[in-house]
Amino acid sequence: MKYQLEQCIGSRIRRLSRIADGHIRSFLGDHKITENQMTILFTLHELGRVEQGKVGEVLCLERSTVSRNIKLLEKQNLLLRTTEYRPEVELTTQGLDLVKVLIPQWEKAMDVLVEQIQADGMKSLNMLESRMH
Repeated sequence: MKYQLEQCIGSRIRRLSRIADGHIRSFLGDHKITENQMTILFTLHELGRVEQGKVGEVLCLERSTVSRNIKLLEKQNLLLRTTEYRPEVELTTQGLDLVKVLIPQWEKAMDVLVEQIQADGMKSLNMLESRMH
C-alpha cells in the first residue's frame, strides 16, 4: 500500500471535525439540535428565504443531509418549507429566537477552538480549504 491509514486525509479531516463538533456540543447545552442543524439555521439567518438546494451549496452538504435535517427542523417549528418543486426554506419566529440563543454559545465554543489552534492553525485551515475547494 502506498499510504498508511493514519495518513488518510479524509479520515484525519473527519476526526478533526468530530473533535470540533464535540467542543461545540458541549456549549449547546440542552438544545436538542445537531451541528448540521445549527449551521442550517445560521445559514438561513444570514441568507433569509432561499431555495433548499442553496443551503446545501453554501454548506457543502449532500442533498439528502439537507433534506433530512430540514424535515426535522420543520417538525420542531424552527423553519418553514414551501411545497414547490424546488422548495424554499426560511426561519420561523421560533427558529429566529433559537438562533439568537445559539449564537453566543457557538461563539464561546469558537473562542475555545480558535485559542487551541491559534492563528497559524486558522491560517492552515484557510489554506487547506482554498486548495481543496
